[in-house]
Amino acid sequence: MRNLAFCCAAVLLGCSRADKRPAETSTAGDTASSAVTPSPTISLSDFAGKWRTVATDDAGTVLGEAELRATADTSGWTLTFPKQKPIPLRVLAVAGDSVVTEAGPYPSTRQKGAQITTRAVNRLQDGKLVANLEGRYRIGGRDSTFRAKVEGTREP
Repeated sequence: MRNLAFCCAAVLLGCSRADKRPAETSTAGDTASSAVTPSPTISLSDFAGKWRTVATDDAGTVLGEAELRATADTSGWTLTFPKQKPIPLRVLAVAGDSVVTEAGPYPSTRQKGAQITTRAVNRLQDGKLVANLEGRYRIGGRDSTFRAKVEGTREP
């Protein structure tokens, strides 16, 4: 619903009548000083290593723990739950301060018979890995989703 309201507002603004303003004049010095310097894109090598992660829901309840192994490129990223085989992570995007990853579908460790696919937006903050994660359970022909916050500490 929020997205619909945003889209409607954007359409209304785009279709509104333009104000008649006098032409703006600027000098080369003005243009250079007003230019916004984009933040540098984070490097995958900043994430490279082994991370001990904990996922929690909005109430702070621990949903699970896992080891995330990241490499300096888009290949070889894995997520390993205790007593489980590593699950490959796909790096979907690297932009600004974020790395977007996706895993699955893989068997859920929480819901027997369910397959799960997760997508996370990962960032580095104060030396920790932090992520907003969305998971989608597939049980039979039904889907359900959940959201979690992930925090990870780098292991030696």
